[in-house]
Amino acid sequence: MSNSEFIVVFITAESQEEAASISNALLEQRKAACVSIIEGVNSRYWWRGRIDSADEYLLIVKSRGPLLEEIIRIVKELHTNEVPEIIALPITGGNRDYLDWVGKEAL
Repeated sequence: MSNSEFIVVFITAESQEEAASISNALLEQRKAACVSIIEGVNSRYWWRGRIDSADEYLLIVKSRGPLLEEIIRIVKELHTNEVPEIIALPITGGNRDYLDWVGKEAL
């Protein structure tokens, strides 16, 4: 899906436990070099014909493009939502030392 060398992936989770479970799985399976978890995100969205909202946790995953399909598979296995938010964006630049580190840690 992505051919960018490095990516950042946004994933929302329903609970702190779910966010921790997903981040731990991605790190333990070496699909991410780093996962930042931000609590207190309020999402508003269309769901089944009406506007809904939820308090969620936002995971910001730093990884490599070729690992995106595996990241999606892992998240879908662990996520409680029927349609989990998993959005990847290419990293077009940044601190080369940091990006080199991401490349070494996300296998």
